[in-house]
Amino acid sequence: MKKQRSTSDPKRMWGGRFSEETDRLVQLFGASTDIDRRMALEDIEGSVAHASMLTAQGILSEQEGKTICAGLEEIRKAVLAGEFHWDPALEDVHMNIEHELTRRIGPVGGKLHTARSRNDQVATDLRLWLRRAGNEIGIELQTVRAVLIDLAEAHLEVIMPGYTHLQVAQPVRFSQHLMAYYAMFSRDSERLSQTLERMNDSPLGACALAGTGFDIDRVATANQLGFRGVALNSMDAVSDRDFVLDFLSFSSIVMVHLSRLSEELILWSSQEFGFITLPDSHTTGSSIMPQKKNPDMCELIRGKTGRVCGSLMALLMTMKGLPLTYNKDMQEDKEGVFDAADTLRMSLRIYSGMLSGIQVHAECMRAAAAVGFSNATDLADYLTRKGLPFREAHEVVGHLVALCLRKGFSLESLPLETMQQVSPLIEADVLECLKLDAVVNARNSLGGTAATEVERQIRLAREQLQREVAE
Repeated sequence: MKKQRSTSDPKRMWGGRFSEETDRLVQLFGASTDIDRRMALEDIEGSVAHASMLTAQGILSEQEGKTICAGLEEIRKAVLAGEFHWDPALEDVHMNIEHELTRRIGPVGGKLHTARSRNDQVATDLRLWLRRAGNEIGIELQTVRAVLIDLAEAHLEVIMPGYTHLQVAQPVRFSQHLMAYYAMFSRDSERLSQTLERMNDSPLGACALAGTGFDIDRVATANQLGFRGVALNSMDAVSDRDFVLDFLSFSSIVMVHLSRLSEELILWSSQEFGFITLPDSHTTGSSIMPQKKNPDMCELIRGKTGRVCGSLMALLMTMKGLPLTYNKDMQEDKEGVFDAADTLRMSLRIYSGMLSGIQVHAECMRAAAAVGFSNATDLADYLTRKGLPFREAHEVVGHLVALCLRKGFSLESLPLETMQQVSPLIEADVLECLKLDAVVNARNSLGGTAATEVERQIRLAREQLQREVAE
C-alpha cells in the first residue's frame, strides 16, 4: 500500500501536487543542505533585498515587509551564533531558511517567495558568495605578491643557474626568478578582477526561467545587493554557470602556478641542490628517520592542484549536455567551487608565511650557476660581435665545450691559446666576458636579468601593487 502524506506537511514546500512520500534514499541523495548551507548569510541578504523590493512595489504591505525582514535578521543572528537547526529533509539552504521564517513569524513568511524561484535565488546566492570569497582571495594574492617583491629586493645580488629542460642554461638573478612568479600571480589577480566583474549581474527576479507577471523592480534589488546591473535574459540568468567556471578556471591556474613554485622549492631544498632551507614552521619530520625535514606543505599544495583542476573539469562535463534552463545537475556546481575557494585561500596563506621564512644559500646557488657552461651563449655572443654569424659562432662554442668536457676545463679556465686554435677571433678580453657577474649583467634588455632591469621590475611591481591596494 502506498504511503500517503498530507499536502500541508511543511517538510515539502512543493508537495501540493504529490500524494506519495518521497523515498528516504531519494530524499538523502537529492538533499544539498550540508553543502549549500554555507550560503546562508547570502541567502538571507538576498531575501532581505527581495522583501524590501516587494514592499516598495506594494506587493507586500509595509507591516508584512517589516515582519519578514525582522524575522530574517533573527535567523541571521542564529546562523552566526551556530544555533540554527538544519533539517536535511528540507532539501537545501533556501527551504530551511524559509521554513524557519514561517515558523517564527507565521504564514506571512510564505509571502517572501512571491515573484522568485529557487532557480534565481540560488544563482544570486552563489554570485554573492563567490564575490565575497573572490575578494578575500584577492587580498591573499596581493600578500603573496608583496612577499615575493620583498624577497626579490632582499636578494638582488644572488646569482643562480637558470634552467631549461631542468638542465643548466644561463645564470640569472634569484630575484629575476622570483619576479617571474610575481608576474604569474599578477596575471592571476587580473583574471580574478575580470571574473568578479563578469559575475556581477543580478539574476534575482528572473524567477524559474520566464520572469514574472508581478510588478517587480529588478534594478532595485541589484543595487541593494551591490551588483553592477541585472542579467537581461531571464532564461540565461537561471541557467548560467559560466561565472562558476570562470572562478574554477582562475583557481586552477593559480594552483598550477603554486604547484610549479612548489616543485622548485622541493628541488631547491633538497640536499642535492641546497639552494634554500624552508622554515621549520612549514615543514615536517619523519616518524622513523630523525634527520628528515620534509617539504610537506609544498607537496600538499602540489597535490591539491589536481583536486582544484578536477573540480573545473567536473563542472565542464556537467554543463556540456544541459538544455535550457535549470536542471538538477546544476546542484553539483557548489561542492567543487566551495572546495576550490577554500583550498586556494589556504594555499596562498601558507605560501605567504613559508616564503617569508625561507633561508637563501647564495654561495651554493652561485657555485651551481658557475658550472654546466652557463656562459656558453655569452661566448657565442662575443664571437658574433666580432663579426662571425651567430650560427657559426654557435658551432665554434660547441666545439670548445666538447673540448672542455674532454679535458676537464670550464670555458673561463680554458687557456686562451687553446681557444684561439678553434677561433682566431677570440682575444684576451674574452675572459672578462665569461665571468659570472658579467654574464648576468650583460642581459640588460628590457625585462632581462641584469641588476638594472631586475631593479626596474621590482620598482614597477611595487608601484603596481600599491595602486591595487589603494583601489
